[in-house]
Amino acid sequence: MPSSPPRHAADVTVSPVPPASCSSSPTATLDRRAVLRWTGGGALAMVALGAVTGCAEDAPAAPDPLVAQELSARSDAVAATAAIATAPDRAAALQTIATQRTAHADALRTEIDRAIGVYGDGTTPSHRTPPVTPIAPATPPSVNELRTGLTNSQKSAADLSTTQSGYRAALLASISAACATHVGVLLA
Repeated sequence: MPSSPPRHAADVTVSPVPPASCSSSPTATLDRRAVLRWTGGGALAMVALGAVTGCAEDAPAAPDPLVAQELSARSDAVAATAAIATAPDRAAALQTIATQRTAHADALRTEIDRAIGVYGDGTTPSHRTPPVTPIAPATPPSVNELRTGLTNSQKSAADLSTTQSGYRAALLASISAACATHVGVLLA
């Protein structure tokens, strides 16, 4: 008499070990539900492990390299304004430098904010870097000290421009050229 098929799918047994004739170990039988529990549990564990690993890789982003340039520009503007007290005969040139370095800082801040982006509802991300506020020097710098600061700013912007691309590289190159003009023409 031929064997009848199992009445329920749960009555099917699965043998993960070959029959006894091929192996000396005893055979283990698992019903289908046990196999599904094992595979489902394993799949769930893999998903959970993947989620934990994915979250662990979300390290805080490095600060935008333009933030240091913004601080430099704002510091140079404050120093140029303060230097008017030590060189009133150069007030027009120093005021031009202060105005242009403030414009540089504002352009850098605009680019920093653009790179962070805006959410669909118009709000900005909470990790937004706030604008920098330079500290006014305790004593007004001399024109030579301002010249040294602007030379350092020019070199820093030029060096950073070579590591950036597109608009950022052009912005930094323009700022570097302006600082060189401040040193070579306005403070000469």
